[in-house]
Amino acid sequence: MDALIDLLPELWTATYETLYIVAMTLFFGGLGGLLVGLGLYLTRAGSILENKPLFFVLNLLVNFIRPIPFIIFLAAAQPLARAVTGSGIGNNAIIFTIALAASFAMARIVEQNLLTVTPGVIDAARSVGAGPIRIIFTVLLPEALGPLILGYTFIFVALVDMSAVAGYVGGGGLGNFALLYGYRQFNPIVTWAAVLLIIVLVQFVQFFGNYLARKALRR
Repeated sequence: MDALIDLLPELWTATYETLYIVAMTLFFGGLGGLLVGLGLYLTRAGSILENKPLFFVLNLLVNFIRPIPFIIFLAAAQPLARAVTGSGIGNNAIIFTIALAASFAMARIVEQNLLTVTPGVIDAARSVGAGPIRIIFTVLLPEALGPLILGYTFIFVALVDMSAVAGYVGGGGLGNFALLYGYRQFNPIVTWAAVLLIIVLVQFVQFFGNYLARKALRR
């Protein structure tokens, strides 16, 4: 316990780093996933911007990248991360790599949630002359808002997990803290302190996400 007290400044720094990494990757990965997911939905057969070749390419890309285990993806994407961020390790490289992986995971969730929108609602909007952009922002996304919030909440939990795994390759955060000061120093109390903080963080975001989703579904 004394060791944990001595490490409290490092623990709070690691917590801040985890929140920063997850927030940045959620923003960039979530935005990328939304765009790719919309592309999958809009270009599929029978949709408002049907484009079979483009759908085939997007679908193939998502199916190719999404199943890769993240620890392997970290190593495989390191040259690309180095080219984009200037370094293959560190928080910036980790944010880039996690955001890239999350984009394709989120894309499939976005597509599946958009498919729950009743086709009749889309047809009604098209019948009154609404264009694709107007349908997307005034019909499609508002109708799918509740499920999308739950999907992004699920991705948040996955991002916390990814940020912890990233501690193996020089990323900061609670994962690196648990490895450096807990596991490698044979101090389970320090390890469990990091685990409990991760659990509290995930439970808070899950509760908040469920609350927002209920509000969106009841509107």
